[in-house]
Amino acid sequence: MQRFKVRFTPEAEADLLRLYDFLLERDLAAADRALEAINGALEILRFSPFSCRKAGAGNPFLREVIIPFGSAGYVALFEIEAKSTVTVLAVRHQREDDYR
Repeated sequence: MQRFKVRFTPEAEADLLRLYDFLLERDLAAADRALEAINGALEILRFSPFSCRKAGAGNPFLREVIIPFGSAGYVALFEIEAKSTVTVLAVRHQREDDYR
């Protein structure tokens, strides 16, 4: 089974911090659970990134993974860049307008 290396752009790392900080102001335990949910869901990218839904027409390598959490959850936009590398481009809450 092929394993992919998962890396994050600086923007995606900033998104994770922003989302964590938002919850941290309200509930530390929820913030920790959300981060665990995101990291757990992103594990699929190591083994099966092509199983995630396509994020746009015209680029079969641009995809997104849905991350359930609470009543809404998160969405991570990523690109399969090479035979062994997946890059997470952005992470947002499902109730946000769009990727930043």
